[in-house]
Amino acid sequence: MTPPAILLSTLNAKYIHASLGLRYLLANMARHGGAELRAATVLREFTIARPIAEIVDALLAELGEARDGVRQIVGFGVYIWNVRQTTDVIRQLKARRPALIIVLGGPEVSHEWDEQEIVRLADYLVTGWGDVSFPKLCRALLHGPQPLMKVIAGEQASLAEIELPYAELSADDLAHRLLYVEASRGCPFKCEFCLSALDKTAWAFDEARFLSALETLYQRGARNFKFVDRTFNLKIDSSLRILEFFIDRLTPDLFLHFEVVPDHLPDRLKAMIARFPPGVLQFEIGIQSFNPAVQQGISRRQDNDRTCTNLDWLVRHSHAHLHTDLIFGLPGETLSSFAAGFDRLYALKPDEIQLGILKRLRGTPIARHTLEYGMVYDTQPPYTITQTGVIDASTVQRFTRFARYWDLIANSGRFPATLASLLEAPSPFYAFLAFSDWLWETRQKTSGLSPEMLLDGLFDYLTSVLGQPGEAVRPMLLADYQASGARSNPACLAGLLKDREKPLPKASSALVQRQERHGGRD
Repeated sequence: MTPPAILLSTLNAKYIHASLGLRYLLANMARHGGAELRAATVLREFTIARPIAEIVDALLAELGEARDGVRQIVGFGVYIWNVRQTTDVIRQLKARRPALIIVLGGPEVSHEWDEQEIVRLADYLVTGWGDVSFPKLCRALLHGPQPLMKVIAGEQASLAEIELPYAELSADDLAHRLLYVEASRGCPFKCEFCLSALDKTAWAFDEARFLSALETLYQRGARNFKFVDRTFNLKIDSSLRILEFFIDRLTPDLFLHFEVVPDHLPDRLKAMIARFPPGVLQFEIGIQSFNPAVQQGISRRQDNDRTCTNLDWLVRHSHAHLHTDLIFGLPGETLSSFAAGFDRLYALKPDEIQLGILKRLRGTPIARHTLEYGMVYDTQPPYTITQTGVIDASTVQRFTRFARYWDLIANSGRFPATLASLLEAPSPFYAFLAFSDWLWETRQKTSGLSPEMLLDGLFDYLTSVLGQPGEAVRPMLLADYQASGARSNPACLAGLLKDREKPLPKASSALVQRQERHGGRD
């Protein structure tokens, strides 16, 4: 078998992810590079957890022995979560096979690239959109004329000129991995923490063409779709037609994830959403901040009252799973103003509140606030805020622990009754912050905490710190524990689990599947 001339690769955060970007490149090799180029191209994905030496060995084995006069290209997709590991891979590849041509692309290397070691190690860099420019570069590298510049600005072709990537998904991808799809690219909003702030607008793929691709995927057995559109409900007519497509194809295992604008939910979209049964729809709803001054400072347009009205409707009148987002550390956001926003969101009872910490993504306009607001960021990926002019470093560390414990206790869905009791206070945020501080002081770790350890910790805190009677706390913990499907014997429930019915594994499985379907935020 002839070794490939072009090898596309990336290091995903988890196996369940399937790189959409690389499949776009693969799908466009023939159209923009030639049929022979497509025939000479392969795609190989890894995860960041795999040892670097194993990745290098696997890539070199795929490429075969070096041959005099034969050029081979390895293209890497580089992201904030894999840049460190990818740098190490490229360093070892170049040491063992100096003649390999390394080409980079992806958001992490599309901006401020001149200071990055990974770019220094590579031979070429395509910034921005690579669908058209990468195949053209490969053709020039293999057949001439040789490019004159190391850094090539990606050509933003019309979407009609870009082949859709979904035929490049294998049967194994469809069966075992999260499938990313996009009905549009870009975003009209200018939120300064996001790279989409650099877009001039949003562009939609031809609707008939996109729905035809979805139909092919569906017929091949795909049932798990994560839409990566930044603003799925921006154009309601298009949103309705896509949702109608899936309404007509409802199956018990269908799962759809959309990122929606929280203050844009007209009645006809609500009517469509209400038609979906439980377990099908998941909405990721970026709130980020309820502070009007902070919103204005980062160029974020959001009608807070309408956002709350829409969230309340979704909770009360739909079966959608609501995954809401807040960002800690935005310019000018204090701990107390963030707490007020958290409490406002918690009162609406979404299924999850994802607590992110501000990151200074390369190229984002958020950098303009650095001096005025005393923003200090970690110099290493993912460039997380370490302090601001109104939030000191120790408070950022406290919140980091808060967010971790919140994931384990609240977002896991394992402790609904106990959580409600824990947060029954004037400020749920400060109630959980007090618990978080106590849990850190008594356990001294944020990882390796089993459900049983957390349950015992909750019992100790509720009884010894809050003074709740043990005879009231134990039944509540027992009900949560049994419903979660856990099977062990936490100390605080000793003697209560001997004769209980077998736990319900489906409940636990559902929790795991829900987290996997969302795909994580590594």
